[in-house]
Amino acid sequence: MTFELFIFYVFATVSVLSAVGVVTMRNPVYAALFLILAFFTSAATWILLEAEFLGVVLVLVYVGAVMVLFLFVIMMLDINIDPLREGFIRYLPFGILIAVVIAAEIIMVLSSDVFVMEIPKAAPLDFSNTKALGEILYTDYVYPFELAAVILLVAMVAAISLAMRKRNDGTKRQIPADQIRTKSTDRLRVVKMKSEEKL
Repeated sequence: MTFELFIFYVFATVSVLSAVGVVTMRNPVYAALFLILAFFTSAATWILLEAEFLGVVLVLVYVGAVMVLFLFVIMMLDINIDPLREGFIRYLPFGILIAVVIAAEIIMVLSSDVFVMEIPKAAPLDFSNTKALGEILYTDYVYPFELAAVILLVAMVAAISLAMRKRNDGTKRQIPADQIRTKSTDRLRVVKMKSEEKL
């Protein structure tokens, strides 16, 4: 067994155990932390398979953005975990049945002839899959790439407009235009009062 194969087995084992921890942890913060560990080990596995771009994107996008957002949302919502724990044992047999069915489907797909292919030739030493992916993405697939960028831009604008729409829920909000137009006389009012007289 080579050292690279040993490292692959280590990362694969940690990835599977962390994935099991995601679905078995009752605390959502611990589950999110296990999911971050699963993403890290999956990225290391991608890098071992010489797919550096996918590994880096997995760490930057999912660990750096999505999971941090999940953790903030989980911690800010203050989820009541007790009702979630009550139904865990009740739905456990159904969950095991679904897991067995999915595992059987995966085994059937992987054992078919769909994934049988010739072993590719070894890439030259100066080959960079990131450069090759960039060349294909910005030459052959430039229009679908730009179309996806436009769709994401529209989704972002729609999300911002939905979040910034005016609501009639009685919430007081600041109006920056009125704050800019104010003068010092509007902010401070001097009240003259008579001094108290001794009796």
